[in-house]
Amino acid sequence: MHRVTGVPPILRPLSPSDWPAVRAIYAEGIASANATFETEPPAWPDWDRAHFERHRLVACIDGEVAGWAALSQVSARPVYAGVAEVSVYVAGRARGRGVGARLLRELVEGAERAGIWTVQAGVFPENAASLALHRRCGFRVVGVRERLGKLNGAWRDVLLLERRMP
Repeated sequence: MHRVTGVPPILRPLSPSDWPAVRAIYAEGIASANATFETEPPAWPDWDRAHFERHRLVACIDGEVAGWAALSQVSARPVYAGVAEVSVYVAGRARGRGVGARLLRELVEGAERAGIWTVQAGVFPENAASLALHRRCGFRVVGVRERLGKLNGAWRDVLLLERRMP
C-alpha cells in the first residue's frame, strides 16, 4: 500500500468486501502488542457475529481503507442492552491524520441515535495514542483492570474507559 495523501478520509459503512483490508489493519494492531489481547485476526464469520451490523465503519483515503471502527455487545443480559464496546484501528500509513477521531466520533454519534447510553473501551496503559484519542472523543478512565490477562507471557493491565451519552 502507498502512503496516503492529504485528502480527508471518507467514512462509510463497513461491508464484507472490506474484510481483507480491515483484517490487515487489525493484524497491524495485533503485531504492535499494544492494541489487543488477540494474537491473530478472526475469520470473517466470527468477526461478523461479534459486532453489531449497524455500527461498523471504515475510513477510506484515496480509495483505500485506512481505518475501521465497530461496536460489539458487552453482555446478552437485557439490562446491558444500551452498553457497547468500541474497537478502533487505524493503518500505520494513516496515523496522525485524524482518521481515528473521525471514526470514533461518528460511531459514538450513531450509537447515541440508536439509544446506546454507554460506550466503553479497554485500552492498554502503554497505548498513549489510543488513550489520547478516546479522551479527545469524550471518554474518561473509570478504572484499571490489573493483570487482566497475559499477552506473550506477560501480565497486562487494561484501562477501562467509558463515554456516557447525555
